[in-house]
Amino acid sequence: MTQQQILEPDGRAIPYVEEGSGPIALVLISNLVLGSDGLGAVSHYLADEADFHVVRIGPRDGSAPSEASAQERADDSLAVIDHLGLAHTWIGGYATGGTVARVFAAQHAERVNGLVLLRVEQKQVELPPVIPVLIVQGAEDVLTPPTNGDELRTAAPERTSVTTIDGADHLFPMSHPIETAMVIEEYLDWD
Repeated sequence: MTQQQILEPDGRAIPYVEEGSGPIALVLISNLVLGSDGLGAVSHYLADEADFHVVRIGPRDGSAPSEASAQERADDSLAVIDHLGLAHTWIGGYATGGTVARVFAAQHAERVNGLVLLRVEQKQVELPPVIPVLIVQGAEDVLTPPTNGDELRTAAPERTSVTTIDGADHLFPMSHPIETAMVIEEYLDWD
């Protein structure tokens, strides 16, 4: 596994992990400390098996859950993306991280190839126009039920795809990492 790095713009300590160097770039924003966020296995599979360039960004200063606002986390994500020289990327996240990704995409749509949302929170963040959206959710999730993703899909049904993983609860990236990664791989591989 790749080592965690820290970017410190303006005194903020933003942890991130970068894996792979493939042609498809995917930034995943985590709402938990990177070592325990459950996205490591998904990221590793996508980097090693699918030849993706994957960056995971954790909450600043190692706080979990993050005390920073969605806007501050979007700014942190932009700092890491700029630091790594990614002109265009898919961006997404797990739960709160997905909400941050939606804020980022709304403000920087010209740099976003599409959104990957794992566990959709019921937040009022509009989807940016044009870009495709992949929603992955657990069928048995009671904290962020599949209806959240289904409702978000109604905002842009022509460009939103929803995949529900049977038998999976709200921790599906940890309990079903390969299945989650394969859904992402199959959807993003056409890009």
